[in-house]
Amino acid sequence: MNTKIALIYMGGTFGCVGEPLAPMPEVEFIPKLQHILPPQLKIECFKAPNIKDSSACTAVDWLKLIQQIQTLQLQNFQHFVVIHGTDTLSYAAATLSHFLGESCHVVMTGSQYPLLNIQGDDTREFTDAVDNLNTALEAVSKLPVGVYLAFYHQVVHARTALKAHSTALDAFRGSKADQDIQMLHSVINVQLKHIEKAQHLNIVNWMMVPTELAQFNQNLQSLISNAPHFLILQAYGVGNLAVNASIIQSFKALQQQGCQIVLSTQVPLGGMDQRYAISQWIKESKVLISDALSQADLYAKILKIYLQYPTPDQWHTHWYDHFNHSPE
Repeated sequence: MNTKIALIYMGGTFGCVGEPLAPMPEVEFIPKLQHILPPQLKIECFKAPNIKDSSACTAVDWLKLIQQIQTLQLQNFQHFVVIHGTDTLSYAAATLSHFLGESCHVVMTGSQYPLLNIQGDDTREFTDAVDNLNTALEAVSKLPVGVYLAFYHQVVHARTALKAHSTALDAFRGSKADQDIQMLHSVINVQLKHIEKAQHLNIVNWMMVPTELAQFNQNLQSLISNAPHFLILQAYGVGNLAVNASIIQSFKALQQQGCQIVLSTQVPLGGMDQRYAISQWIKESKVLISDALSQADLYAKILKIYLQYPTPDQWHTHWYDHFNHSPE
């Protein structure tokens, strides 16, 4: 196989050693990683710009990773495998998908167990790290352009990935790589201005629980004086959410402060469906409806539209564009 693959290490359980587990410094880990790579493949290893526990990762880390990938593309790399922690692996994968589109081949992976033993001098006796990495390396040369996530002998579309189990080897769910999903054709060349702006993005996410409407409205009122850029309301079922006139007024007050309100669902599979009478208030309140394929995909969509367009009105106007073009 002549495909040249860039393997980018970004941390996570995959590269941890010791007891309790702690990250091995990348200058020590990457040479050990190279020893277990399939010798028949042309693989060059790189460290990501930021290497950290994935629970601490934010958009800034993923934008810098995208920037690294785009720089490597100029050096004739078109196939990338990224090792990343599992906590935010789905968010990283969805973000890469939105920003890289179909410009290259990317497969994200990680592991529930470290690659190395406690001492860090040999491969761990029981680990899913080797299998997950080999699945990713095999997939990256075979799949069409796009971003995917490989885990436990499965490869899924990055935008649909969901971490469904905190500890099991079979930890992720999503649409299989051979299934058709709506592709994202636009690409953003990540620049310093995007990374700097991403530091200020403020998203509040509420997963609704049964509560009195008066209390819900009181919570909304508490946001108005310091409104986030986006408020995600994860409603029930197909997107059902009970409201009243006071709540709609609070929505409008938030919107006047530049906050876009996005109606989503806390149910991970099945999508949104606004056929019920309870959702008739949506048009009046100008609430946006999520058309994302997962919670991580919704996050990535918000990040991209926030960086593409300068004003809340433009975020609202372009929400349903599906990012098939980029503004000048």
